[in-house]
Amino acid sequence: MAHWTSAVGATHLARLLGSQRAGDAGDPGSAGRTGKAENAGNAGNAGNGGNGGSAEKVGDAGDAGSTVSGVLGRPGPRGAAARKVPAYRALADGLRLLVLEGRVPVGTRLPAERELAAVLRVSRTTVAAAYEALRSDGFLESRRGAGSWTTVPAGNPLPTRGLEPLPPDSDDAMIDLGTAALPAPEPHLSRAFQAALGQLPPYTHTHGDYPAGLPVLRQAIADRYTAQGVPTMPQQIMVTTGAMGGVAALARLLAPAGERVAVEHPSYANVLQLLREAGARLVPVPMRDGPAGWDLPMWRRVLREAAPRLAYVVADFHNPTGVLADEEQRRELVSAARASGTVLIADETMTDLPLGPPGSQEPPDTAGLPPLMASFDPGGGTVVTVGSVSKSIWAGLRIGWVRAAPEVIRRLTAARAYADLGSPVVEQLAVHELMTGDAWEQALSVRRARARDNRDALTAALRERLPDWEFTVPHGGLTLWVRTGGLSGSRIAEAGEHLGVRVPSGPRFGVDGAFEGYVRLPFTLHEPLAREAVSRLAKAAELVRSGSPAVPDLPRSYVA
Repeated sequence: MAHWTSAVGATHLARLLGSQRAGDAGDPGSAGRTGKAENAGNAGNAGNGGNGGSAEKVGDAGDAGSTVSGVLGRPGPRGAAARKVPAYRALADGLRLLVLEGRVPVGTRLPAERELAAVLRVSRTTVAAAYEALRSDGFLESRRGAGSWTTVPAGNPLPTRGLEPLPPDSDDAMIDLGTAALPAPEPHLSRAFQAALGQLPPYTHTHGDYPAGLPVLRQAIADRYTAQGVPTMPQQIMVTTGAMGGVAALARLLAPAGERVAVEHPSYANVLQLLREAGARLVPVPMRDGPAGWDLPMWRRVLREAAPRLAYVVADFHNPTGVLADEEQRRELVSAARASGTVLIADETMTDLPLGPPGSQEPPDTAGLPPLMASFDPGGGTVVTVGSVSKSIWAGLRIGWVRAAPEVIRRLTAARAYADLGSPVVEQLAVHELMTGDAWEQALSVRRARARDNRDALTAALRERLPDWEFTVPHGGLTLWVRTGGLSGSRIAEAGEHLGVRVPSGPRFGVDGAFEGYVRLPFTLHEPLAREAVSRLAKAAELVRSGSPAVPDLPRSYVA
């Protein structure tokens, strides 16, 4: 069941249908089908008014000369035995794909049959038959007087939880692509710890609990923001146990159970699960395909109509898509949030990882990056920033921070007495040592070079072994968002587990079962291991494509 019900207008829905690429909606083996191709949606055949074999003209969805099947990406006939795809089925497939890719969230009320038919320039009977096919397949619910809204088929729970890291004592034969984190940049980290031990004695004479963080580290983090153009006082900083600790503290303080929280769709899996378990009502805001990223008109609409208490965004090399929001997008989003009274949580864990274009060996142009989100709200009343050294230095440090208005920091610090009291002292001293010396930039240089080489090795292996998989190479961050050539990401993940490679499937990064046709691949492996991981994924994809019994039988709700 959806957490928040929205509506999509007929013209906007037609544009979304028109933007689908050839083959997406019609591949019988794609994630957009439930069950076998010849059986899917047969309930919609009856009463279609003779339109089943026609290819009717579409209006606002694309070129005026396009057909329903053409605009929705349905392949044309092949061979003498091929037949035209019924117009209602092409429309139903296109709508189903929009739900599965998260571009139309679950719980969205669709336009009335007559309204959509007028925009698409098809008969009302065609739209009615498409809606009936979707109801039969479990993707639409209707109630007289209330309209029709999107849903997903009933069945076993989808894999929406975060993917837990492999334990340290796990089988070395398993290649783990579930965690987007790199080994520590050495020798810089070890040197920082050695220096931290030298600074430790004065702190051992205290109780060791610093709920807001060590004053020296708070000052160093504040100075770093100031140097980046966002004047900051130490009173605006609280050190946390990683970025997740910061998000959890903010969710407890600012969004009690039952409150609405807007999230990008897709978004970071572990934060989505954290918010679910906190009782938040998630409001997904679909992202655009490709480098455009954020859909600002949709964000303005959601913030205005849903009035969420919080919004969680990753503007800097978004996890999982890798998109970088530009300056104007950031300014507009902050303005819209301020107008709606929504507090924006800006996750900056990837901000230190610009990598440059593929194949480039030149250092990335950090001066050309857009301003930080907080620069549009330096007081911290609307934009609350969450940062961390987990991606930029090492996840094992477990040191993050929150930047907000001093009053918010005071409230967070007071509430922390009922959570974890504070972060480890030695680790904070080590991060302070890194931030206040030359080691920070040296460590980041090592990190970026390694991530860039890993990214290029992974994408080269994917193009060689899985050429039908689609992705946009990000210019930063640590993650690649991959469309799996019409195959179920959940089935690939299941098959991959048996073949010695772990990947998180797309639905983990969505709300209510979206993104079944995707997987997220972090570029955390050096070339030989990356090639081996892709080789195993290719074998997993072949098992899924062939329907081999070696692949576990997943419930129908996985939409294999």
